[in-house]
Amino acid sequence: MSVISVGQAVVLGAVEGVTEFLPVSSTGHLKIVEGLMGIPVDEDSVVGFSAVIQVGAIAAVFVYFFKDIVRIVSAWGRGLVDKEERYHHDYKFAWWVICATVPIVAVGLAAKPLIEGPLASLWVVAGSLIVGSGVMWAADQMGRHKRGEDDTSFKDAMLVGSSQILALLFPGFSRSGATMSTALILDLDRVAATRLSFFLGIPALTGAGLYELKDALGTGVGAAPLAVGTLVSFGVAYASIAWLLKFIAKHSFNAFVIYRIVVGVVLFGLLGTGALSS
Repeated sequence: MSVISVGQAVVLGAVEGVTEFLPVSSTGHLKIVEGLMGIPVDEDSVVGFSAVIQVGAIAAVFVYFFKDIVRIVSAWGRGLVDKEERYHHDYKFAWWVICATVPIVAVGLAAKPLIEGPLASLWVVAGSLIVGSGVMWAADQMGRHKRGEDDTSFKDAMLVGSSQILALLFPGFSRSGATMSTALILDLDRVAATRLSFFLGIPALTGAGLYELKDALGTGVGAAPLAVGTLVSFGVAYASIAWLLKFIAKHSFNAFVIYRIVVGVVLFGLLGTGALSS
């Protein structure tokens, strides 16, 4: 019998789709909801399921930014054979995304036992939600929001890409929260920071999903829950991306900061009273 039912997969897919690109931590929310539904959050098949349904969310990025991705990949391909094309920003940006993915892949492989073991605790999620909120608030205050997407550099991409490690090690910190905060500290405007977070997430999230697929299929989660969760994640994530880009064009990240703190405090309370198991 599958450790996750189709009905539970629908709920988890929706949670993943809503939270993957909002700076509130999809991993943290998935672990909270899994815990509330009595699903063992640290079991290999469950960790694998969470990674696989992320592919649905990242597929939404491919669809939403299809023209941008085709433009960047085309420029990269032309630059491989034409020296003149290598001066084009899109060609350089493609290489930056590739290079910026290396740190999180290296840490992910090296720290896999910790990530799927002690660091998978809901106590870690609660603390990371609150600490990450402070980082986001400080970054939004510090950033001068004066640089656009065309002003990004290799240094920006490497620093923002490497910040994904925080979310990898501390579920609840939020991959998008970490990347957006780092970009804001580097003085990118909110829209540029958000778009850069999306593009840098493509290889990391896709790779994680494909890598974990064997665990999800082989140790307790059936094909039906995986398929349903991934499809729901895709649809909800697409709507979430469209909403977020419109929202951050006119608003700060304060609403997300407050929300994260509230969830973190409530989670501490549930864990402390024994209403929820870590």
